[in-house]
Amino acid sequence: MEALQKKYGFWTATSMVVGIVIGSGVFFKADDVLKASGGRLPIALLAWLIGGTIMVVTSYVFSKMATRIEKVNGVVDYFEAAYGKKAGYLVAWFMTFIYYPTLVSVLAWVSANYTVGLLGLPQLLWPLSAVYLVLFFLLNIFSPVLAGKWQVSATIIKLIPLGLVAIVGIIGGLVTGQTIQSFTVSAQNISGGGLAVATLATAFAYEGWIIATSINAELKDAKKNLPKALVVGASVVVLVYMLYYLGISGFLSNDQVMAAGDAAPVQVISLVFGRLGGTLLTVFVVISCLGTLNGLVMGSVRGMFSIASRDLGPTPHIFKKVSEKRDSMVNSGIAGLVLSAIWLMVWYGNFHNWWGGFMDISELPIAFLYVIYLAIYFWMMKTFTDLPFGSRVIAPLLAAAGSLYIIFGAVQKDMFFQFFIITLIVVAASVPFLVRKKYSLPA
Repeated sequence: MEALQKKYGFWTATSMVVGIVIGSGVFFKADDVLKASGGRLPIALLAWLIGGTIMVVTSYVFSKMATRIEKVNGVVDYFEAAYGKKAGYLVAWFMTFIYYPTLVSVLAWVSANYTVGLLGLPQLLWPLSAVYLVLFFLLNIFSPVLAGKWQVSATIIKLIPLGLVAIVGIIGGLVTGQTIQSFTVSAQNISGGGLAVATLATAFAYEGWIIATSINAELKDAKKNLPKALVVGASVVVLVYMLYYLGISGFLSNDQVMAAGDAAPVQVISLVFGRLGGTLLTVFVVISCLGTLNGLVMGSVRGMFSIASRDLGPTPHIFKKVSEKRDSMVNSGIAGLVLSAIWLMVWYGNFHNWWGGFMDISELPIAFLYVIYLAIYFWMMKTFTDLPFGSRVIAPLLAAAGSLYIIFGAVQKDMFFQFFIITLIVVAASVPFLVRKKYSLPA
């Protein structure tokens, strides 16, 4: 198998964590979290805090594994080290066929949704979703270095609207008293699903950091830079989210947040800087979403490569090829594009009543990934006997408790059972490709 060059550094890895996590979720999940919380801001903020704490603790646990294991694709490598090559293969299949493409498809749609809102052309929503999907796969396939630079730039840019909303909203809310009112007066006529469901809604907004581990084979001094990036990036995200949410509550009542939906941050800036300010903020939001989309595509492009690098899966000799000219996985990237396009159709079906309900592929795949995490935590506690007690036992137990809480929330979602069956079918489809005569891992 051709070797990948070490072309990324600490800032690219950190920007993947921050840039993938901070993107669309904090904008279009704000009202969903509040709704699940029964319209009560204190419960919503608690859900954001719990979700963020789960992410920080989980990233800390994985940072310990990243100092010891450096192969091809992060979480797949960790699971393989724990339970063997066949188990790792099944996880790689799940990540490649379900986790990556579901989130990529949703992010393409969210990016397009804000774009058509800016342009006033709602009829272009789905065509533009497809265009964004193709565009960022082409960027990552044909210029992975440029894709990395875009990731860093978009991460910096996306912090601008969040910072503006946080600063303006917090100061303004304290002056006008709106913040106090938001804390004390709940939204009307809202029946929430409870704290667990609200926390699950934050899971999408906090998800994606694990994808930073997918570039560890291309990361300079990965055993040093990847752990630092995971912990630093996760901590920054939680701080930014909490300040942003307080900013929103400083200008809009809970009822207004529910009514505004995804446009809540734009309304806040428009109230302060006028219509032009709201328009400029929307541009920043679009860039923010596209930065997250790019980070997810960076992981998706490497999906089939992760499987094929183990001489497993369909035609591994094709999918493990690395283009010498571009230093990228062209065939694996094309496969990721096709899978993401299929899941985009599934997402499209949600809005056109194809399934008889709403199959939320923005949240359910995340809960299934947390099941995988649980198995990794158990292995870590049993294996890493040289670590201090806090790192080896306490941190994994806390992360496991958080994982169970997310899973509990997912079970209560509509169409959970249907998605579970689909996941079983997709993973079962990998079994015929499990046995190969050769098996090799990069050194």
